[in-house]
Amino acid sequence: MSLLRARGLAKSYGEVAVFSGVDLDLQPGEIVALLGESGSGKSTLLNCLAGLDEADAGEIALDGADLRALDDDARSALRRRSLGFVFQAFHLLPHLSVADNVALPLRLLGQRDEGHVAAMLAAVNLQDLAARMPRQLSGGQLQRVAIARALVHRPRLVLADEPTGNLDPRHAGEVLELLRRCTREAGAACLLVTHSEAAAQAADRRLRLDETGLHAV
Repeated sequence: MSLLRARGLAKSYGEVAVFSGVDLDLQPGEIVALLGESGSGKSTLLNCLAGLDEADAGEIALDGADLRALDDDARSALRRRSLGFVFQAFHLLPHLSVADNVALPLRLLGQRDEGHVAAMLAAVNLQDLAARMPRQLSGGQLQRVAIARALVHRPRLVLADEPTGNLDPRHAGEVLELLRRCTREAGAACLLVTHSEAAAQAADRRLRLDETGLHAV
């Protein structure tokens, strides 16, 4: 059974069609790179798959749940439990420290830290910056905090929007290896939007999005 299954997804803004006919299956342990021209709707598709934006048509099943049939509260609960999202704009909370930002998914689930936050910060080489505030970090450091936060609660699905876009080649390689390892170990799936050829090559499959749907590369 697919961990994520989408059929016939379509999205438009007014008279402008962003995409249509999107079919997608993600299997446990699989990393898939999502490619496409700028403005082709890749981030919009991620938001629809996460239930943060509403598709105009189609079906989405996440971890066995019909996402589009859920009300807002049930959809939020599913996201907290099963989804890790790496936003392109990071979306860290500015009044929380690095450690508290990473711990947020655990707290929302009522789970104890039990060393998970420290382990994730060490995995992205930020263990010495746990007490810093987001305003004190570089763009690359903010990116790594966002990735640690997305992975700390071992989600079933990771949606990553340009997760290496602000990183130098060394840190980009480390982050890709972290995504690969966490995905494999947790039996999760990862869909990552990228313009990086290195990131795309690290994936198990590559798909390209255009207005007519997804196509294997």
